[in-house]
Amino acid sequence: MNHVMSGKVVFLTGASSGIGEALAREYARQGAILALAARRTQLLEKIKKDCESLGARVEIFSCDVVVEGDVRRTVADINKKLGPIDVVIANAGVSGSFKVGRFNTELSAKIIDVNVKGLLYTIGAVLPEMLKRNTGTVVGISSLASYISFPQSYVYCASKSAVSAILQGLRLELSESNIQVTTICPGYIRTDMTASNQFTMPFLMNVDVAAQRIVRAIARGADVYDFPRRMRWIIRVLSLLPQKMIALPFRGGRDVKASSNK
Repeated sequence: MNHVMSGKVVFLTGASSGIGEALAREYARQGAILALAARRTQLLEKIKKDCESLGARVEIFSCDVVVEGDVRRTVADINKKLGPIDVVIANAGVSGSFKVGRFNTELSAKIIDVNVKGLLYTIGAVLPEMLKRNTGTVVGISSLASYISFPQSYVYCASKSAVSAILQGLRLELSESNIQVTTICPGYIRTDMTASNQFTMPFLMNVDVAAQRIVRAIARGADVYDFPRRMRWIIRVLSLLPQKMIALPFRGGRDVKASSNK
């Protein structure tokens, strides 16, 4: 078994399902010490057992990333129980879309709160200790949707654009330090979050394969990792098309309820 992360503390938010769950198992295989956080602790209990069966040391934490106090208490508990955090992965997120005739400010606020504020609260709680030690890795899960805004899901796209911008600025400011900042931009991944999508998802990827790719990108110190590559090229082409052509596939579509991997 490959134990390249042996002794390293990995703090992962949104670990109860989807990409977070798959990342937990992948890091367990590499011997990391896991601090898994989410609201749904019952789901975390099962994931903990699975990861422990792979030989990892695991602690779980009930944490709502939109409550800054929750995040700070969680980080303090991790430091006390496991030691300083070596890798933080701000993965907790929600998605959702709506047609303009049913403009949903409540869902919009939730998307911004979880995806943007949750990221900021997570980084803000972990960064001071990393700065003190001048070492660590900060990872944020953005999306290929950060590069272009689509009808109906533009609030989600905006939230991921914000995530990418925050991480880029942080990376530039920390460029002279030993702190790595990595932005992960996946395309469509087969998870509960994408299961409710009512449209075709090109190059839909298995979540375990995605997790393996993400872990490799973090390990090699990538600044930004966009995948799958073919989907990234589609996004680039779409960004050059007339606006009306981008809107065509969304006409007559149905609302999509919010989904979460908090």
